[in-house]
Amino acid sequence: MIKTIIFDFGDVFINLDKEGAMTNALELFEMEELSEDLIAINALYEQGLLSTDEFIDFYRENFPKLSKQEIIEAWNFIICDFPPKRLAFIEQLAKDKKYNLILLSNTNELHIDCIKEHISFYDDFKAAFNKFYLSHEIMLRKPNADIFEFVLKENKLKPEDCLFIDDTLENTEAAAKLGINVWNNDPKTEDIVDLFTIKSELF
Repeated sequence: MIKTIIFDFGDVFINLDKEGAMTNALELFEMEELSEDLIAINALYEQGLLSTDEFIDFYRENFPKLSKQEIIEAWNFIICDFPPKRLAFIEQLAKDKKYNLILLSNTNELHIDCIKEHISFYDDFKAAFNKFYLSHEIMLRKPNADIFEFVLKENKLKPEDCLFIDDTLENTEAAAKLGINVWNNDPKTEDIVDLFTIKSELF
């Protein structure tokens, strides 16, 4: 029986344009694909192991033609809209008090600052959760097992009592290896508001 629902943020609640952001970045950086160095730096930043200033400085040193603002805009290009029906969904779940609600997101300071600036109900969204974990704040990152172990231990949860929802397959596979129930949602065809219909067998 599911007692705790652990939600990802991007492409579960807020829509992301991953393909568009990658295309935009490659054009801006005049590259055919992201280098291993850039991928590594992005991951470090997401895990809170680099400050925002250090992150931007790295990009400015490697792409001196670009301004700080151009780098920030390219980085935030991925962030799209947050459908209000999804806020209503999580707020109703919180009101019902039937499930322990946890958010677990790979994100970073620049993205969160951008979301706070453009999504007027961010604070209301955050308040709907019992726990709200952002990778750069807890210095842990999906799909590493330690981030799931951290959430389970800190909240005294049994894996079999939890459902983890994420649009990235490697993240749900990592959680499943620990015995957590998972839903690898497809943001193009599925919506979190239909959770109890799509995953009815778990509830």
